[in-house]
Amino acid sequence: MTPRRPTGAAAFPMTVEPLAPRPPDPDAPYAALDLGTNSCRMLVAQPKGSQFHVVDSFSKSVQLGSGLESYGRLSRASMARTIQALKICKSKFQKHNVQRMRLVATEACRRARNGAEFLNAVRRETGLRLDIIQPEEEARLAVVSCAPLVSTKTEQLLVVDIGGGSTELVWIDLSRVPPLERPRAIMRLHRGFSTMDSPFPAAKVVDWISVPLGVATLKDQFRDVDDDAGRFALMSCHFEECLADFTPYQSDQTREGFQIIGTSGTVTTVAASHLGLKRYDRTKVDGLRMTSDQIDLVIRDYLSLGEEGRRADPRIGRDRQSLIMSGSAILQALMRAWPTDRLSVADRGLREGLLYAQMCADGVLEDGPY
Repeated sequence: MTPRRPTGAAAFPMTVEPLAPRPPDPDAPYAALDLGTNSCRMLVAQPKGSQFHVVDSFSKSVQLGSGLESYGRLSRASMARTIQALKICKSKFQKHNVQRMRLVATEACRRARNGAEFLNAVRRETGLRLDIIQPEEEARLAVVSCAPLVSTKTEQLLVVDIGGGSTELVWIDLSRVPPLERPRAIMRLHRGFSTMDSPFPAAKVVDWISVPLGVATLKDQFRDVDDDAGRFALMSCHFEECLADFTPYQSDQTREGFQIIGTSGTVTTVAASHLGLKRYDRTKVDGLRMTSDQIDLVIRDYLSLGEEGRRADPRIGRDRQSLIMSGSAILQALMRAWPTDRLSVADRGLREGLLYAQMCADGVLEDGPY
């Protein structure tokens, strides 16, 4: 006999328990894409313990911000180059069946009058949705990416991310965090620079700043200066002047327990030049500590080579030749401004920070909590 459903006032729907959300797959691939003023860079990675394993990557100098200083807009040629690069990234996402991704654009799209219009075109032509992130998030993600390089002896930390269109600096006080907890305290900053409500030992962000000068924009501002050495000196001094509002620049700091970590193509190129690498090797560069004397020696070598010599130097490469001196000017100003004779080199940055933030939020990394 077929049971009858109740009718009329007595009728009621069957109670259905909601399905519990499916836990994240710990083996699923994640992707991160950083579209900057000069480069389009992408990573696909899988969680592995407390870190991640890169399964695919892509990096191309698209020069999206070319001409931005002069016209305030992204040019048709630079947008076309960038869209072609993004199509390659899209094919890699499809190849690895990536479902979890964060794709961001930074200074060039923030500043360009047609930045939002360009990202709408990207979505139409590639299907990719890129978010324009604000400087604070950009700085925060750069800091998070460097967490594995933070020494347990570090009490005061300065993380510097030299980009194409801007440079982010973050000063962090770790003195109240137990030494073995310091790298993990940095990782927890992926939630935000304010850690007042954290039940764990917290890293305190003393101050942070986003200087609207990077390797591309600083070069463009001084492109009319013909003398190579004179242009370099002017760029370095001008950048240092822009640090005046950064609180730690105005106070005396001690050398003891201080660490500066630099993350950018400039820093890794200088490190590769110091090591005399004919072919770039990330395993030799990432985590390397350079003295200020070693950095100055490399920069003096760059200046002695001149533009043609730098263009022919395999340690620099033709794509980076035009930007290495503006980046070196920023690096020299930073080493001059703070009480340290060593720099930790980080071959990591926004992409890695994006991956860490996604994986921490999903709880797929070991050795938490983050």
